[in-house]
Amino acid sequence: MCCGEHGRSIQGNIDMSDVTIIGLGEMGSTLARTLIDSGRSVTVWNRSAAKAATLTAKGAAFADSASAAAAASPITIICVSDYQAARDILETSQTTAALKGRTLVQLGNGTPKEARDGAAWASANGIDYLDGTILAWPSQVGGAQTAILVSGSTQAFRRVEPELKALAGGLKHTGEAIGEASAIGAAVLSYLAGEWIGFCHAALILQAEEMRVDDYGALIAAISPILGAEARHMGEVIQTNNYGSPESTLKTSGSDIIRLVRQAHEAGINDEVPTFAANLFKRAIDAGHGPEEHVAVIKVLRG
Repeated sequence: MCCGEHGRSIQGNIDMSDVTIIGLGEMGSTLARTLIDSGRSVTVWNRSAAKAATLTAKGAAFADSASAAAAASPITIICVSDYQAARDILETSQTTAALKGRTLVQLGNGTPKEARDGAAWASANGIDYLDGTILAWPSQVGGAQTAILVSGSTQAFRRVEPELKALAGGLKHTGEAIGEASAIGAAVLSYLAGEWIGFCHAALILQAEEMRVDDYGALIAAISPILGAEARHMGEVIQTNNYGSPESTLKTSGSDIIRLVRQAHEAGINDEVPTFAANLFKRAIDAGHGPEEHVAVIKVLRG
């Protein structure tokens, strides 16, 4: 066991802390540190005790087991790599028993089905379960705009709301349907995957012309309100199934993307990204959606 000078070890099962954090990777450690800085008493546990040293130095208690950590607080937040890793920790007989009658908040990564499976396990064992997703990097935790979305019982959410609000000013309870937060997390990840890949191809374009990529990043940041308005518009178009009267048609956008393929060949850079996008848009145009909004490409994605 490794504890800092001001930390303490937890071995019993008496409520001693306001909140427990299980999992001390970069995000979990940041959650714990932010809660400590907000004035909460915090118990922590991690398979590698060494990761707790900086937190115990700040006053956190280090539990000698996951079950002792769960028993130390009325609220346990688990933030590990994925839901399977969480289940490996939580679904031991000792930890399950320690969590009974308490509130468990899952802030790891998983699918909506995994969230529902976790809720079913928790319900069968008398545990109040909330499933959440953190839409932020560790450096943004605690910010006024930082978003954490949480799904599950409204009553359980109200019990943990003050603690979660300390972690994210943009905290939102999505509703009682347990898979909602996870679904939104997956949707945001899909958006980010396209953004990351698109940005990297943009960097290839600029580097081929000996231009600065950091200046491009600053430009994107400057026009982010316009990009945000476009995202809102796309959501409304798809939700209302109203693809008519576009400012830019799918055919026009598709032609622009095909031009990106030619540019890649001319510059001698990788063409995988524009080729993939051009083929997808061509399928949509060939299917007769050319005059519609460019997000009508979703119609071929649906099959």
